[in-house]
Amino acid sequence: MADTFRDIGTIQDWHGHIYYDPESTRAAAEAVRNAIADAFPEVTLGRWHDAPVGPHTVAMYQIAFPVDQFPRFVPWLALNRHGLAVLVHPNTGRQRADHMVHAMWLGAILPLKPEVLPE
Repeated sequence: MADTFRDIGTIQDWHGHIYYDPESTRAAAEAVRNAIADAFPEVTLGRWHDAPVGPHTVAMYQIAFPVDQFPRFVPWLALNRHGLAVLVHPNTGRQRADHMVHAMWLGAILPLKPEVLPE
């Protein structure tokens, strides 16, 4: 399969998942979220999930952002995540592969539950 390459045009948009502990790092997550809202009006901030949801094993909130914001937003997030773990993944319509194969981590790599994601 090394000779098979996917077209980046299959990326519809991107998601970032900001992970936090509701008791000890929520304030940091809130600071990052507020800074994102101020600096990146083109991103969509998802709801707070103070308990694990879906494939995520830790509390988190999601950020959806368009493809054209990747070169500006992801470097900013790398420098301003306040020590929080962040998962960044493309959305290509293949949820399991997007989260488990094509994803990038900023900070700690946290476990996910791939079995809850469709192939």
